[in-house]
Parts: sequence; structure tokens; C-alpha cells
Amino acid sequence: MSDKTDKARSIDLEIEELRAFTRPTSRVTSSALEDRLYKIFPVLDHGFVRVVDYMGDDTSIVQAARVSYGKGTKSVRNDEGLIRYLMRHRHSTPFEMCEIKFHIKLPIFVARQWIRHRTANVNEYSARYSMLDREFYIPAPEHLAAQSEVNNQGRGDVLRDEEANDVLEMLKADGARSYDRYETLLNERQDGRIINDDKQGLARELARMTLPLSAYTQWYWKVDLQNLIHFLSLRMDPHAQYEIRAFADVMYDMVRDWVPLTAKAFEDYRLNSFSLSGPMVSAVRRMVSGEKVTVENSGISAREWRELQAALGLSD
Repeated sequence: MSDKTDKARSIDLEIEELRAFTRPTSRVTSSALEDRLYKIFPVLDHGFVRVVDYMGDDTSIVQAARVSYGKGTKSVRNDEGLIRYLMRHRHSTPFEMCEIKFHIKLPIFVARQWIRHRTANVNEYSARYSMLDREFYIPAPEHLAAQSEVNNQGRGDVLRDEEANDVLEMLKADGARSYDRYETLLNERQDGRIINDDKQGLARELARMTLPLSAYTQWYWKVDLQNLIHFLSLRMDPHAQYEIRAFADVMYDMVRDWVPLTAKAFEDYRLNSFSLSGPMVSAVRRMVSGEKVTVENSGISAREWRELQAALGLSD
């Protein structure tokens, strides 16, 4: 859609009003995140992420930890050192002292995957009360791939040009056709016009059944920093589905502005780290001692062996 819908224009106006209104505060704020507050950051073709509220920053984590640990933290020389200690040893409670609220527009199939993270507060746009927009997620050709032959929930090779074009045409046609039927069932156009004065429309809560999972929904998603870190560690992983990873990447940019010390510790101890099982540790110790360790004598499964080799940058 080239022209903005009334809903999109309303959101733009709301953002302008919110950003124009300021007030003094005594609470902890993040100047970098304040600059992002209420701004829309596009994701995929019609989606977006914006921060609408937050509480705390890196100092809030440190403060909470020192209240909890008291004299036990005196050996930590600075805030960064303490945050890294907490992250390294998986002390979760201090990170729960920070919270953030996002406004997110996303395809329904991504939302259904996302909602599996049950440790957030969610309020979703109601298609029982209002009509959904005529917007559907259409992947870019480079993200159209066949089913993986080794991973039942992943993608394999990218489709060839002709195959990709056929798929794109089907997705576009299905989206348009389903929305036409949606309006027909409702007896109402997106702009509020009635289609047939002599016909009674179907209830919105029933008419929405005809829409595909590629249709867009919106929600407010509020989560504490500890559970946001867990979400990001899973959804920023290279093996995560591209569409939800695209949202996670944009959200992490905001996290870096909000809590930079925590973000750096997260990168070092979670995002770019690798956990070793007991047998894996044993195999690495044998390697370090100079022993020739193979998948056959390692004592670990073939899959774990491949993961260990990849983490260590080794090959058979």
C-alpha cells in the first residue's frame, strides 16, 4: 500500500503529540533511549517496533544487587564489573528490576511463535472489535527457501527465481482474495463504507477466520530485562526464524541504548558464548592435554560433536 491508512496517520499524530509533551522527572532515565521513545522503527514490509515506556537502567541493576548482597559486593570495583559478574553467574533477580514496554506490529504467524514467551504482559489488537488492515507479510525473494532436509523446523536452499516468483504471486493473490472475502463477510469496507445496504454483515469475531496468518496484528508487550535477555538469546540466534529474528535485532539496538553495560555483558556471556556439557568439557580437556579425540572416542553424540567442533572452529 502506497498511501497511509487512517490508522497509520493516527499513529503518526500520536507519536508527534507524545514526543512534544515533556515533563520533569526524578526517576532514572536513559538519554539514548529517550531519543528513541515513541519513534517507529520499521521491521519487515509493514511491521514496526517502538518503545512506549521503560523503567530503570544499568544503575538500577547495580543498586538492586547491592541491596541484596550488601557487603558481599565490595570486592567488585565498579558497576560494569558487578553487572558482568551477575550475568556470568546467572543471577537473574537484579535484571528483573528493569522493565520496558514495546508497541509492535507483526504478522500473526510471528505473533503466535512469539507468544510462547509467557513471561511478558501482552495486550493485542482486538479483531473482535475493529477491522484488521489490508496488509500481509510478503517475504523478500532472498527469504523464500525450501524446507530444510536436516532441520524439521528450518529452511534449506533459497528458491530459484522462477519458483520464488510463483510463490510470491500465490501469496499476494491469497492475501488479496482473503481480504476481499473478509470485507464481504463483514459487509464493510476498510474505510467503513457498507457494501450492501440490504445485507447484514457477519460478526467481526467470526469474519476474521478467513484471514491468513500473514495478516498483521499489533500488541503492547511489556517485559522485564531478565526475560527480555532470554527472549533475545533465543530469537537472535542464527537458527531462529528470520522473521522473528528481524524484530529481535531491532529491539536489541534499543536495549544497547537503554542498558549498554548489560548489553555488553549479554553479548560476551550469552549471545556469543557456548555452553559445554560435562562430556564436552571432558573432551576439551583431553584435546588440551594433547590426546587425539574423535567423535568415536569423545563420549558425546554426533550432533554434540558437530556443535563442539563449530564452537571451537575445528574440523575433523
